[in-house]
Amino acid sequence: MRRALSAVAALAAMLLLPGTAVAKGPSAASISGPGLDHAISIQGYGEGGNSSPLGILVEQGGFFAQAFEQTPSSTSRRRPSTQLGPRYVVTYTVPGGSSGDSTLRQDLYPYAGNGPASYMAPNQTFWETQKTAGGWFRGGVELRQMLVRAGLPARAPRQREAHAGRLGVSLGAGAGVAAAAAAFALFYRRRSVSG
Repeated sequence: MRRALSAVAALAAMLLLPGTAVAKGPSAASISGPGLDHAISIQGYGEGGNSSPLGILVEQGGFFAQAFEQTPSSTSRRRPSTQLGPRYVVTYTVPGGSSGDSTLRQDLYPYAGNGPASYMAPNQTFWETQKTAGGWFRGGVELRQMLVRAGLPARAPRQREAHAGRLGVSLGAGAGVAAAAAAFALFYRRRSVSG
């Protein structure tokens, strides 16, 4: 009888523990980078093992392998030697913790040679006390297909296009600073004349 109870308890633990581990997935993600006018929101169920856009991003983008220490590890400390292409930034919202949701960031290279690659910096804090394991991860073709369906360009933006977007933002910011300085100078001048 004791053996039967032990077997049932062991089976129950095996069934419950994976569910607990899986329940740590992100609730949302957004992607920003070259060729995008605004950040793309990736929706779905982010606990891996499903075909929603967020599930594909989490599983094939390496979120779990990079966020949690795993044995054996499916990440690498070495940057891939293939051409990576433009870098996109994924911002994950990870629910839980006594102070609310946590935010983790990941660099994503959807157009990398030999398939998409991602990198998460180690030691990002989440749930107040947890630290990311970090590392490089290789994703599959399904990840890139999902990203294109979600709004990423079908082909990698050319280097010039990627820089043009950043240059436009820089010029816009510079023009804003110049306009503010001119307005301040005009205000100061009028105040000096009337005073």
